[in-house]
Amino acid sequence: MRREHIERLLPAAFQRSVTGHGVLDALLAVMQSLHEPSETVLSHVDDLVSAYRAPDVLVPFLVNWVAFDHLGLAPAGVATATEGATAGGATPTGGRVPVGRLRELIANAAALAATRGTAAGLCRLLATVTGVDGYRVDEPADRAFHLVVRVPPDAAADLDLIGRVVAAEKPAATTFEVVLDGPASQPSTT
Repeated sequence: MRREHIERLLPAAFQRSVTGHGVLDALLAVMQSLHEPSETVLSHVDDLVSAYRAPDVLVPFLVNWVAFDHLGLAPAGVATATEGATAGGATPTGGRVPVGRLRELIANAAALAATRGTAAGLCRLLATVTGVDGYRVDEPADRAFHLVVRVPPDAAADLDLIGRVVAAEKPAATTFEVVLDGPASQPSTT
């Protein structure tokens, strides 16, 4: 709140005694400076819930807010409230998703939720989380209630993550396996 606005809230007797210098003027200046941090945050409050403008530390909250917390996706390189940074200043990255991918997940949450429970929705979710396109879901005729998730070779490094996402998103009564497409296709998760 600016000094002039605070001054107008004072009783008339105080307003008349504002001269530009003196104790009351100093108090008005201090009051303005105390409001500045809050005013700055409030002027950009919409950034706090924006997928692409929110601070990195808020991204895990936003993933929870758009109902994808059940995937257990922790951001890489962002210390959460329950863990501190390592000695080098970064958090361990094992099994973590880069913040940029989580921001894509948040931005596309409505479209992903609309296709949840479908093969196309699972493929799109995997592509969003890993940053690699080309997933396929097959349902073998000889195995009822079984899914085969075919993973493009470019996503080979994320097989554990893919397995966790598929386990969380598949229909409850189904089994699944994750198979890496390419010359050496081998099942990795059942």
